[in-house]
Amino acid sequence: MASLADLKELYFQECDELLEAMAEGLREMEAHSDGGEAIHSVFRAVHSIKGGAGAFDLSQLVEFAHRFETLLDHIRAGRLAPDPDLMGLLHRAGDHLSDHVNAAKGAIDPILESDPKILAAMDAALPADAEMAAEVIPDFTPLTLSLDALTGLALPDTKNPRDAISDKNPALIQRIIRFAPHASLYRAGHDPALFMRALADLGQIDVTLTHAELPNLTDADIGSAGLSWDITLTSDASDQEISGIFEFVEDLADIAIRRVDDQSMATSETIQAPPEPTDAFPPKKLAEGQDAPPALSQKQPPQPAQGMGTANQSKTVATIRVNLDRVDRLINLIGELVIKEAMLEQTIDMAGLPQNSDIHKGLDGVRQLASEIQESVMAIRAQPLKSVFERMHRVIREASDATQKPVRLVTEGEETEVDKTIIEKLVDPLTHMLRNSIDHGLEPSAQRRAAGKDEEGEIRLTAAHRSGRIVIEVSDDGAGINREKVRKIAESKNLISPDAQLSQTEIDNLLFLPGFSSKDEISALSGRGVGLDVVRREITSLGGRVIIQSTNGIGTSFTISLPLTLAVLQGMLVEVEGQTVVIPINAIVETIQPHTVKIHSTGTHTRVVQNRGDLVPLVDAGHSLNLRAPLQNITDRILIIVETDKFNRAALLVDRIHDTRQVVIKSLEENYGEIPGISAATILGNGRIALILDPDEIVHAAGAGPLPIALEA
Repeated sequence: MASLADLKELYFQECDELLEAMAEGLREMEAHSDGGEAIHSVFRAVHSIKGGAGAFDLSQLVEFAHRFETLLDHIRAGRLAPDPDLMGLLHRAGDHLSDHVNAAKGAIDPILESDPKILAAMDAALPADAEMAAEVIPDFTPLTLSLDALTGLALPDTKNPRDAISDKNPALIQRIIRFAPHASLYRAGHDPALFMRALADLGQIDVTLTHAELPNLTDADIGSAGLSWDITLTSDASDQEISGIFEFVEDLADIAIRRVDDQSMATSETIQAPPEPTDAFPPKKLAEGQDAPPALSQKQPPQPAQGMGTANQSKTVATIRVNLDRVDRLINLIGELVIKEAMLEQTIDMAGLPQNSDIHKGLDGVRQLASEIQESVMAIRAQPLKSVFERMHRVIREASDATQKPVRLVTEGEETEVDKTIIEKLVDPLTHMLRNSIDHGLEPSAQRRAAGKDEEGEIRLTAAHRSGRIVIEVSDDGAGINREKVRKIAESKNLISPDAQLSQTEIDNLLFLPGFSSKDEISALSGRGVGLDVVRREITSLGGRVIIQSTNGIGTSFTISLPLTLAVLQGMLVEVEGQTVVIPINAIVETIQPHTVKIHSTGTHTRVVQNRGDLVPLVDAGHSLNLRAPLQNITDRILIIVETDKFNRAALLVDRIHDTRQVVIKSLEENYGEIPGISAATILGNGRIALILDPDEIVHAAGAGPLPIALEA
């Protein structure tokens, strides 16, 4: 049996999905004046979050979700119209609900009480006849049941349940649901009527209230529950969708779901229509001119999706939840398999066996299988970027409010998949970049009007797979980078010398220097000039790069290039003083022989290489790694032109190149801490360990002498 901690972890995983569904539903509501069908998905998401929170006694979360749910219920019933003002409130309420969830799971500081401004706005938005009920939120101990809400769920004149299934849509399935709440369900703040409404959203329902278990008034226990319901649901919904409605109250009620198939329906007794309401439970009369809630008063048969086939033609994809540690363990084992395969290949080569031998053919088959297994396991860890993109809508709303600039966010490629570890570390960099685009990139409305632009600025957030990497782009339609201003600021902060000759790209990259800020005033949004340097540092730590492109009057784009996974990388194996080291392929521009280029010495005892019209610094990798003194005669060596994130290009001097291959990344930080110039290690086919170089650190340290490490030559 799962422990309470396991169940709670499962609940919070569900919350992440429910919050995504809620946010997506709110945006869909904005596209329809009446809220469309999206209001139902938003309501179900909030209701499910509240239900699970009640099971774990998360009172603050339950209380706020209850208020939010009440507001949504009035929209569902048609008593409130989702106009722009109300939609803004719903978005803020959704953000606050997300904060409550994150606080409950310890991701942010605990929330002692909900924001009074949001609560007041939610209460003010309620219809006049609901304000009194909204002012006092019960502590979820009273027994409350909206029996009047179920009066519109009476059975039609049906003599046999078989008739409830439409002949025109054989995909509809009939189920009988027995729902008998315990007293604890009411104490947790649940209303059975809401479960009925959730079922009604899935299809046609017929409800029979059973009160045979109610005790005599003289023997009644006020805290007990005696009501139960038999619900006949006719729907094309899956079993998973139906059981999901009761997912977080399974321990608070007796729930049985039975499918009525053709055989059982042929022999089963006819389900009778429920009796007319007795005087003990009279239906609530509507005020004159008041319409009944459409979700309950008008019973429409569910409409099949276009092109829907029969039930036996539809396929349900089964999914399971697996602890991420198990997946990581499997990835490590696959990495070991790749290493063993490389060892076997080297052993066979040393034995001098011909390439067409059976053992070589068998090795090729093993290599192919290992590659396929590795790709499949990597795909398990891969997740869509949608979860990250969803969060950015809130960033845009808050930044827009803070700067008083109307902004529209357009997203593309949300389903692009990337390693979960990378996804978790993308939130902060993207947040910085979006805030920077709004605060620095987009012009104020008046300035945009004068330039003939739409007052509402546009920011695009896109993602795609390109050449085996993930490419994420953040672009705006603002004024572009004022390079003259950027250069003056850099000079005033002594980041560059006044006589420095810089290209447009080099000026743009000044924005990534620590301490650089083009903001004259400190604001809550811009902070104190830190942000873009953090972006580059975090993206670099993920094995990625950031590139800026800007056009005056048109806008600016930031392009992030990332590896698909942090478990393996494509690297070039090179030799330095007898040591085999790995240089990441994504950092390499080209390789050249020293005798084909001009090498110049400068007055600072450094050398530069003239490459394609540019002068790039020459860095001796052996000297930087403390393996030797700087080489003077390098004609028989190899220069590898690398592109760094802080110092543009450099020529890395190595002794020779072996080959390029995919290597399994092994972290060193856990046992050795952070090692300057070394990002990780790998195991070669001969069993030896090879260090993976960090070109950025190697080049950076070249100006200050060898790195503070010593390798055995």
